[in-house]
Amino acid sequence: MASHRKSRPTGTRVAGIRTPALATAALTSVALLSQTATAAPSDDDRPSLEEVEKKVDDLYRQAGSATEKYNAAKEKTSKQRKRVDTLLDDVAKRTQKLNEAREELGSFASAQYRTGSTVPETATFLLADSPQDYVDRTHLMDRLTGRQKDAVDDYATQQSETMEKRREATESLETLTESQSDLKTAKATVQKKLATARELLSELTAEEKARLAAIEKKKQEEAARKAAELAKRQAEERKRQEQADRQESDASPGSSGSSGSGSTGTETGPSTPDPSYGTKAEKALAFARAQIGKPYVWGATGPDSYDCSGLTQAAWKDAGVTLPRTTYDQVDAGTTVPVSQAQPGDLVFFYDDLSHVGLYIGNGMMIHAPKPGAYVREESIFYDGESSIHSVVRPA
Repeated sequence: MASHRKSRPTGTRVAGIRTPALATAALTSVALLSQTATAAPSDDDRPSLEEVEKKVDDLYRQAGSATEKYNAAKEKTSKQRKRVDTLLDDVAKRTQKLNEAREELGSFASAQYRTGSTVPETATFLLADSPQDYVDRTHLMDRLTGRQKDAVDDYATQQSETMEKRREATESLETLTESQSDLKTAKATVQKKLATARELLSELTAEEKARLAAIEKKKQEEAARKAAELAKRQAEERKRQEQADRQESDASPGSSGSSGSGSTGTETGPSTPDPSYGTKAEKALAFARAQIGKPYVWGATGPDSYDCSGLTQAAWKDAGVTLPRTTYDQVDAGTTVPVSQAQPGDLVFFYDDLSHVGLYIGNGMMIHAPKPGAYVREESIFYDGESSIHSVVRPA
């Protein structure tokens, strides 16, 4: 008798479901593709060279900003540590004086006890929780001799001043702890940004590194072109100003000492620095030039290495001008002038976060400590594009 059972289709079962041979092959292909994608990402998943360059540049800028925060925290920590040391030294001296005053009062108490005085006033004073409160609550002072009164006054004063200095020292220690924490955080941020940048660069092939160098060279050529254009504009502006000065001088002979309202070539303003500025600027620039070739090291202030604000501070210090430590403060340490009127010695600040600064030397060029892995060098102020320039400040 013929069987009515249908024949079982060929294939395998997946999770209890019969799967045709074609479907099985498809599932196998998908699994293999999935394994391949996980094991070896395609070149399409890798960032482009331009993306790597932008990412690295951004990381260096962020590291520069974190460096200035580190510099600020380091300066604050240093000042706070000095204050704490001074206060603790003062507390130690005052404590010594307080102990001496206590000993003198103790000698009075002993004398009262030996002579059998009816009320050991000095002893009661010394044993009180607050000697000043004891004085306020009683008529102790009326029952003491002149010498004892002086001793009590001295003790109360020494105790009050010592307690106040101890309070100040405690507060300063708390502030110092906060500053040290900020310093540690800023340092960790700088190190993390630089480590990420190094990692990105290390993953580039030799060919990609060569292409990256070519891109950087092209940027430098463009920056040099813009610097030349600025130098030309500045030269033309100086020429026009000289002509205007001569015409005014010819039109008003011998009027330099008059009280007229007309301006003369001897007046100064933001674009015409005081004559002494040139002398100071020359000294600052001479110092900066002598540092060319020294490595950039974040947080460094010389003499063997510098970061950007460390270099500008050291250069102007050599010229007798004290600048703050960080870019955030240096930008407020002078008069802001247009880029077109920049003079040698001026400070050129970059980016909205003021994370970089260089020393202008004229003709659109500056001396600066660029970034980790680089050295102090002369470079166009347009090295990162015209839009990166934040402001120009004349510090003296």
